[in-house]
Amino acid sequence: MQTLLFDETVQAIADASTGPITYQPGVISPALASAWFSALRDAVDWHASARMMYERMVDVPRLHTHYTIDDPGLPDVLREALAVVGANVHASFNSIGLNFYRDEHDSVAPHNDKLHELVPHQPIALLSLGATRTMVIRRKLPPHLKTELELEAGSLLLMGWNAQLHYDHGIPKLRRPVGPRISLAFRVRPTRASETWGG
Repeated sequence: MQTLLFDETVQAIADASTGPITYQPGVISPALASAWFSALRDAVDWHASARMMYERMVDVPRLHTHYTIDDPGLPDVLREALAVVGANVHASFNSIGLNFYRDEHDSVAPHNDKLHELVPHQPIALLSLGATRTMVIRRKLPPHLKTELELEAGSLLLMGWNAQLHYDHGIPKLRRPVGPRISLAFRVRPTRASETWGG
């Protein structure tokens, strides 16, 4: 079972029976989070996309891109971020998905990661940069317990493979102005899957 290395600031959202899901603020400093955000915002080749929903094509409400860790074009910032995440989570991450939420209108609908696109029993780690956004984590089975978690810059959210069976997670749109946010999603992928999911 992969967990965040022990730290008294770690908040448990779900235990090992349905997760784990844990949240740790302050994994990197605000200054470093700001520097990494600026570097990735300006240097990454961000992509817009569309997908079929309700029998029509709709724009995905965020920008995204993806790297494998053996990509020769992997930005130095992502190598540094991988080292930080690897120091906190025991997993052989080989995939980094980036999502850019430009403002309060960008979002990701409630979802769980597709298990066939993950190596079994390996975790997902989300490192947040930029503005704080709310992640809604909802239990799939009744009584559909819900947690609203404020993902601060420099924080790390860990979701166990098992959590994808029991919980959905999403970033809702907001009615108040909010600044841009970048999330880095570290996964252990089979050698083929591409990155499209958010966090």
